Amino acid sequence: MDRHLHDQLISWRRHLHAHPELGREEKETSAFVQARLTALGVPFTAGIGGHGVVATLRRGTSERSVGLRADMDALPILEANELPYKSTRPHVMHACGHDGHTTALLGAAALLARDDSWSGTVQFVFQPAEEGAGGAQAMLADGILERFPMERIFALHNWPGLEAGTIAVHRGPVMSEPGRFRITLHGTAGHAALPETTRDPIVAMGHLIVALQTIVSRNIDPMQSAVVSIGQVHGGSASNQIPTSVFIEGTFRTFVAEVRDRLLGRIRAIAQNIAATFEMEAEVETMHGAATINTAPEEEIAAAAAQAAGVELRRDLKASTTGEDFAHFLQRLPGAYVWIGNGPVRDGGELHNDRYDFNDAILPAASGWLAAVAKQALSANAPAK
Repeated sequence: MDRHLHDQLISWRRHLHAHPELGREEKETSAFVQARLTALGVPFTAGIGGHGVVATLRRGTSERSVGLRADMDALPILEANELPYKSTRPHVMHACGHDGHTTALLGAAALLARDDSWSGTVQFVFQPAEEGAGGAQAMLADGILERFPMERIFALHNWPGLEAGTIAVHRGPVMSEPGRFRITLHGTAGHAALPETTRDPIVAMGHLIVALQTIVSRNIDPMQSAVVSIGQVHGGSASNQIPTSVFIEGTFRTFVAEVRDRLLGRIRAIAQNIAATFEMEAEVETMHGAATINTAPEEEIAAAAAQAAGVELRRDLKASTTGEDFAHFLQRLPGAYVWIGNGPVRDGGELHNDRYDFNDAILPAASGWLAAVAKQALSANAPAK
């Protein structure tokens, strides 16, 4: 990548960082992407699954096609960094690097638009609402695969702590299946000095919280992976009153459907039985996504693209219990999801941290890999559809 394009990408990335938008609210981000695509001469269609954008480049006579995807949304986090391009929106921050992913995909479009060495169709998918707001499902429901055909699809995510610019290609699972639960215990309110006249949901919830932590250690095969974590506890409004109800919210992570089903069954059974023990009722609500799992031929294409792009390649990293809604594309298409090293973690700047910042130095590697993987997938030697 030439210095001029790299500088341009840095400017674009920092603009996006300074103007973050939450999932389903990415109107300005989408408009920015559309303006850059227009300047690059790349045709696009906007309004896919909300504020999503799909740009299309065609070359030559090949009927092969490939999709490249980047996410655009930010997180509800107050930025702690003091940067010239610090977020201008209080409590909204690009704390996961989606500003860098979007910019890298624009960079790939710029590289492929000026490259005559490939033949086929590349679909550039700028996805909204990745952070738990159903952006991938919305684009799929809006007919993205029917309207913009692609044989396979690829994406990347920056990874703090991995050497800057290194591409990590996993074998099979990359990220876990994310899930959420909310459990409400309905008791009987009353004066805290007369507990015998109540059914105390706070005491019952204490037992439930402890019991939920036995699921992974006592109900899941130790050779499998699972996580159950409680992130919120809500109940009560006065120190001298026992409330009517208390609820908790948490997350669970698994890689295998059978493990997920077992885990959900135990969450429901433990909640219902502890509620019965304390003479009250439990209300259990759950939802889950999908695990991000690469397909084998596409892993090899992704690895070959790293070598073609001249970047370091790793094949030895373990999967993460984080989640990613790119999984929903992989349920419909073969593909691969890779990590690109963001370099050393500084000042606690892990993903979803208020001191995180995307490393602009890796933009050439990120855009270069995206362009290279498209060309590899479209090549005559790539596995057939």
